[in-house]
Amino acid sequence: MTVARARGAESAQAGRRGHGLGVMPEGGDRSVTESASRAETGLLAGRTRRLVLAACMMATFTAAVESTIVATAMPSIAADLGGFRLFPWVFSGYLFTQAVSIPLYGRLADAYGRKPLFYLGTGLFMLGSGLSGLAGGMAALVGFRALQGLGAGAVQPIAYTIVGDIYTPTERARIQGLVSAVFGVAAIVGPSLGAFLVEHGSWRLIFWVNLPVAGAAIAMIAAFLPEPRTRRPRRTDWPGAGLLVVGVGALVFATGQGGRLDPVALGEALLISLAALAMLALRGRRAADPVLPLDLCRDRVILLGCLGGFATGMVIMAVTAFVPTFVQAVLGYSAGRAGTVLGAMMVVWVLGSTIAGRAMVRTSYRATALAGGAAMLAGCTWLAGLGDGTPLLAVAAATALIGWGLGFCNTTWLVAVQARVVHARRASATSALMFMRFLGQSMGAAASGAVLAFGLHHEAPGERHVVARLVDPLRRAALPAPLRTHLVHLTGTALSEVYLLAAVIGLAALAIGGTLPAALGPGGEAPRRKPSRAQPRRT
Repeated sequence: MTVARARGAESAQAGRRGHGLGVMPEGGDRSVTESASRAETGLLAGRTRRLVLAACMMATFTAAVESTIVATAMPSIAADLGGFRLFPWVFSGYLFTQAVSIPLYGRLADAYGRKPLFYLGTGLFMLGSGLSGLAGGMAALVGFRALQGLGAGAVQPIAYTIVGDIYTPTERARIQGLVSAVFGVAAIVGPSLGAFLVEHGSWRLIFWVNLPVAGAAIAMIAAFLPEPRTRRPRRTDWPGAGLLVVGVGALVFATGQGGRLDPVALGEALLISLAALAMLALRGRRAADPVLPLDLCRDRVILLGCLGGFATGMVIMAVTAFVPTFVQAVLGYSAGRAGTVLGAMMVVWVLGSTIAGRAMVRTSYRATALAGGAAMLAGCTWLAGLGDGTPLLAVAAATALIGWGLGFCNTTWLVAVQARVVHARRASATSALMFMRFLGQSMGAAASGAVLAFGLHHEAPGERHVVARLVDPLRRAALPAPLRTHLVHLTGTALSEVYLLAAVIGLAALAIGGTLPAALGPGGEAPRRKPSRAQPRRT
């Protein structure tokens, strides 16, 4: 009860200082901020805290590896189950339920505690995984994947929130960088693990392999994370939740099916999405307890963090979705080589996340955000200048530079946002940031795909399925040499425009980082130096 009272006192005090928003002061003293956080994290120390951290990393890994491991096995799944027309919805259904549930879980975790929502989300994820492995048809698999995504919407943001709860801001900078690196590890391990399981076992194993890990994470959280019973009853913002479902659903549909839709249908889907999200934003300003807590964005750092997360999400999709296309269609290498290039980016992403956490303790959020934004801008500009005669090593170097920037930026935004709120609002703030990152990924996929399609249509209006003809080795070899050279050149030109768009977004991320308070870091505002002796007063 002592910890609960300390948290309540901290929440009330910070709420008064932040005009009732539950936001930390902009220029607070570093020692005050650290002492408040130590009162909050006093219930865990030493080995117990490391075990909770391990459980959060395990849970994060299970959700992060799901997309990459499933993508590798999808050809085998489609061949076994049939229903190839539903192929995209195996991914879209998962992403849709994950996206719409992230803000809801954040609000509920602040109201009812982290552990119940962690159990619920991880349990739903495990149930969806188990049923996906038993699916007898593609339609059933789509439904079970949607259930799996509904659980994944809780796993990652609540795991990040728990880590934010048990570490002080200075410690959090180092630890959250380590947790963020899990995404890079998952991206590296997932394709190889998926291929191994399909080759030596069955595609059904890719859904079941996560079950022991997720189960162990639940057991460790139950055993080692003490949490006071908290219940802050709130009204559920059902109209806001409905607008969120419509807005994100239309966006996921547009980005997932955009290549199969005619321009009118695609425009309608995007228009519905933008209208619903705009109405949701207006409701967030009026509702007593909105599903998206926009009042948090009155804080400058949180607003910049969400905008930065949106920008980095767009860059992630522009690179990960279209660099393999460049390697295969323009340079003529195999899918394995394309995977190697992305693997280099992920390895550097892991390294960048770890180093960023340590660097921001010694410098500031602004310094690490600027370093990350500059690296993303440089890497995307480098990609935009590459042509059909580019060595594969140059592509790998450019994507590695982008990975370094992503590692720095994602860690900076997460730590900065979590440090700005008290315990009672940390899950909501973390979920808002992750939702904006997901929204950025969806918009990045849509915008990049539109730029590529427009470029190909403008350069070769009579040609159809240009990329498919170049990626398939047999179809590529069957093309006459002059036509192949022409198609390679126009595809490279169109992809350069995609990377140029990514560079513009990287420039925006750099500008966002540059507007952060200059001396603000994980421990609060760095104290100014006092003069060694009093200066004589001039008359």
